[in-house]
Amino acid sequence: MNKYQSTYLNSSIEYLKGVGPTRAEILKKELNVFTIGDLLFIYPFRYVDRTKFHLIKDITQEGQLVQVKGKLISHELIQGKRQKRLSALIKGSSGFLELVWFRGVKWVQDSLKEGEEYVVYGRVSIYSGKKSIPHPEMELLIKAQGKQAKNLDPVYHSTEKLNARGLDSKARRKLIKNLFEKISQKDIPENLPDYLCQKLKLCSRAQAIKWIHFPPDEKHQKIAEDRIKFEELFYLQMRLLQSNQLRKQTILGAPFGKVGEHFNRFYTEKLPFELTGAQKRVIKEIRFDLGSGKQMNRLLQGDVGSGKTMVALLTMLIAKDNGFQACLMAPTEILAQQHYQSLLEYLEGMNIRVAFLSGTVKGKKRKELLVLLHKGEIDILVGTHALIEDPVVFKNLALAIIDEQHRFGVAQRSKLYDKNKRFTPHVLVMTATPIPRTLAMTYYGDLDVSVIDELPPGRKEIKTVHKRENYRPQLIQFLHSEIKKGRQIYVVFPLIEESAKLDLQNLNDGYEELLHFFPRPQFQISVVHGKMKPQDKDAEMQRFVEGKTNIMVATTVIEVGVNVPNASVMIIENTERFGLSQLHQLRGRVGRGAEQSFCILMSSNKLSKEARERISTMVRTNNGFEIADADLKLRGAGDIMGTQQSGTVDLNLVNLVTDTQILETARNIVIKILDKDPQLTSAIHEPITSFVRHQKLVRKDWGRIS
Repeated sequence: MNKYQSTYLNSSIEYLKGVGPTRAEILKKELNVFTIGDLLFIYPFRYVDRTKFHLIKDITQEGQLVQVKGKLISHELIQGKRQKRLSALIKGSSGFLELVWFRGVKWVQDSLKEGEEYVVYGRVSIYSGKKSIPHPEMELLIKAQGKQAKNLDPVYHSTEKLNARGLDSKARRKLIKNLFEKISQKDIPENLPDYLCQKLKLCSRAQAIKWIHFPPDEKHQKIAEDRIKFEELFYLQMRLLQSNQLRKQTILGAPFGKVGEHFNRFYTEKLPFELTGAQKRVIKEIRFDLGSGKQMNRLLQGDVGSGKTMVALLTMLIAKDNGFQACLMAPTEILAQQHYQSLLEYLEGMNIRVAFLSGTVKGKKRKELLVLLHKGEIDILVGTHALIEDPVVFKNLALAIIDEQHRFGVAQRSKLYDKNKRFTPHVLVMTATPIPRTLAMTYYGDLDVSVIDELPPGRKEIKTVHKRENYRPQLIQFLHSEIKKGRQIYVVFPLIEESAKLDLQNLNDGYEELLHFFPRPQFQISVVHGKMKPQDKDAEMQRFVEGKTNIMVATTVIEVGVNVPNASVMIIENTERFGLSQLHQLRGRVGRGAEQSFCILMSSNKLSKEARERISTMVRTNNGFEIADADLKLRGAGDIMGTQQSGTVDLNLVNLVTDTQILETARNIVIKILDKDPQLTSAIHEPITSFVRHQKLVRKDWGRIS
């Protein structure tokens, strides 16, 4: 039997003392806990030092976590308008504190004993100067004093259903204590080589698991936390880098043996501007991949306007030189059309056949296009997700480029891989949303990453300012002066319709106000928002692209959108309601021409601390990677990545904002190990091999490609 298949830890959770069949069902549904071992690897998110107490008179902050001692002097059940609540009063040495329960009131009421001394722990609520703790943790003082004084008590995340079934944090603490009485060190085998533990001064895995649940003190809790964080990141990087290694060893790509006449002619005769050093470096990396005989799977990051499209075009020309077809897929019709028009302009006179396909291409035109594509008479196909539909059959697709890849799911992207039955097409995924290096190593660690970190020469930096409502008259004057110069303007709002909860200027009101200052027929205003029909939205955007309207009033649907070099002003209303990444993307709609561009961040006078930080970051820098790092610190990794890469990252204790050094260390060590022992056949790496084998049994996505 595999040493990780311990008979006891792999037993059903219902067999743990204190659980049983009913509670086991709740644990499965609420926490995904099926075995006894599953419960062991759900760690506390904080600890309570039972030796430290607050004086009631010193409790002053809303939301403060406190622990107090006091005598329960009264409790009563109160019938409110909608529900009953239980209210109790604790008297401490320096004052009184109310305790309140809205759920489980009957059970709590029966358990309270007036006249007894209690230890109370919870989060403080202050309303009209009155202090209370809703749903506190409580324990008789005499029981609490009987415990080991130095122990930190673990606190676990819970849910309403768990609490209702007697599986709150306190109850789970008891279950895990019972569990440790049943297991020994052999039940938690070591999964890191001895030399690595010694080099990094890590405690054993078994010791770390014990101390993370029941640390003797803060020092031992930190030792356990560091060991577990390293282990989580080490095996995440091992999985990602082995996946990358396996792909390069086993998945063949189309043989791109040369850079030929089409690439060279375009580069020497038709290139409209000198490439930046970053673009040249990235093209060199791509050429190396394409010539390796293995499938390329590369992520290209570049800020708005950094020249990713030109890199994509040059890559597609290499495909043409080697006798293959290429495609470029974009998330919206208008963005795909923009790419298509750009390619037509760049490739004019070069005898390269470029076609466009989307849901709006229908009937005879669509049939003719699909026939030409199947015959190989189309070299480059540009379009939306229509490219991945089954009737779309290429003769010899060898390169798939995906723009704004985060807008497509993994399943959608993978359909492009099936468009060639002889070999897997090379894949280049592009994003204009800079990803902090920490997240790139974590969420895209199995891809090769290229970065364009320079803007083309001559591109003027967008001037960004923060203004409040009292600036409105000067703003209107400024917009009139820009329109007189022939420039165009974006005005972006966070909402379409009025909301009673949010005091925001909405798009409809903003449009009416702009009509007052910019009346027809002298001025033309376009409106675009998410509730419009796609064809109406595209028509309005096209009017703006063609310069037929002066002002585009929109929601964030233009966040990833059209290239309008003549648009020089971006006004963002209620800036405090937008995230940093959104603000940066919106600002990137301007600054695409030779003229000076401006981004004006309008906000209310009352701003939260976080909103002030976001706005000051935008004013301070135009650098997308700097903004992405700031966004990571403000929001955390989970909020930034959302569910796009759901299922690829298992991190229980790691914080990707603060644990970057551990991540760097883990990745570098994994790289060195795989360089020296690619198949992990050395005896000293047996703990890694065993654990990896175990992980492959319990995971389905170890070999994920993209």
